This record gives sequence, C-alpha cells and structure tokens, in this order.
Amino acid sequence: MGVVRSVNLGTARAVNGLTGRTGIDKRPVTGPVRVRAPGPAKGHSGVVGDEIVSTLHHGGNDQAVYAYATEDLAGWRAELGRDLPPGTFGENLTTDGLDLTGAVIGEQWAVGERLVLQVTSPRIPCATFAAWLDLPKWIRRFTERAAPGAYLRVIHPGPAQAGDPVVITHRPAHGVTIGTVFRALTLEPDLLPLLTGVPDLPDGKRDAVARRLAAQRVAARRLAARGQPPAANAAR
Repeated sequence: MGVVRSVNLGTARAVNGLTGRTGIDKRPVTGPVRVRAPGPAKGHSGVVGDEIVSTLHHGGNDQAVYAYATEDLAGWRAELGRDLPPGTFGENLTTDGLDLTGAVIGEQWAVGERLVLQVTSPRIPCATFAAWLDLPKWIRRFTERAAPGAYLRVIHPGPAQAGDPVVITHRPAHGVTIGTVFRALTLEPDLLPLLTGVPDLPDGKRDAVARRLAAQRVAARRLAARGQPPAANAAR
C-alpha cells in the first residue's frame, strides 16, 4: 500500500525560455480536491482547479492525473543537488511507497474512500519540462533514467488529499509496465512488440506503436533486399 504525499495544482504562468504560459508549476494544496474524468478532449485536467495550457498534448481522460513518486524525486534531488519539492515535475499526485515505473498498464488504484484511478501511460519529456527545470540536456537525462511517472484515468470520481492511502486493487496479467512502455517509445524500440495487444494503453500510444512497427518492417525489408542484416533500432 502506498500513500498520497501531496495533491498539487498548477496555475498558468510564464517560464523563461518559453513563448506563452504553462501550468507545469504545480504546488501542494491542503484539504480534499475533487478528481473526476475530464472528458476525451485534451486541455482539461481531471483534478479540479488544475490549469492546463498545452491543450494539444496534455489532459483528457487518458491523462487525467499525473503521478510521480517521492522516491524518484529523492533520486533526482541527490543527483542534481537541488531542492525538488512535491509538484516540481508537474505532477498532480506525489506518492510514497509506490513503484510507478513498475506499475502495470491498466492496474487500478483505490485512493482514499471513493476515488479509483487506472494507470495508462508514461510521461514523455518535452521542451516545456526542460525549460521549467532549466537544466542542461534535461530531456536526455530524464529519458536515460527511465523513471517517467504515470498518467492515470479516472475510473470512479472522488476526493484526494495528502495522507490518503493508495491500494492497488487490480493488476493485469500481461505485465507490461510504465517503464517498458517508456523505454519502447524512446531509446529501446526493440521492445515495441511487447506493447501490441495491451488493451488499456491509450489509442494514441497504440497508433504510435503500430506506425513504428510498420516502419521497422519496411526498413527490414529494404535491408534484406540489399543483402544486409536488419538494424536492431530501425524505428528510432
């Protein structure tokens, strides 16, 4: 069993190096916060009061809530030598006692008394994240660490607050984890076949997997026609 260390909300503001504003700067709040499915369209958070600016890439049912583990923040804190309070990575929930990298796609969490969340996909680092932290080669460093945190769907709405227990109530047998999906979509495309047939992976991720696998097959056929061995990372 894990626990919610903090619930974090963001308000849009300007960040050096970016054009426009961002809601990545999330801060812990006290008391219960309502969490519900925001709908299929991007641009809406599942956490009431959390502002999303990047309406093309964030929010919607498959990214209703973003969670990051205190343990992973502690690792970065030690490596970077700087304070990383809850919410620094733009997460809505900072958790204690949960292995988010090892969370299985589709597993369900009971949070507090009523809220039920479902693990959907890893966070892929972007330019906004890099500009916010203002660290050299941050996207590469975050990608190589492969501890991306987890996006979650809302299966049953309810409140969330610091101190709520988090209980994993269901874990699919396929065993494909947040870490596996992240590595397959970034630096280890040879893992892509493991992602086929994972029912709770978001449609956008399944489409990306299908496109990359098709590209791998095309590249392999071209190499075979030239009498060359297939490249392991043809889809990169």
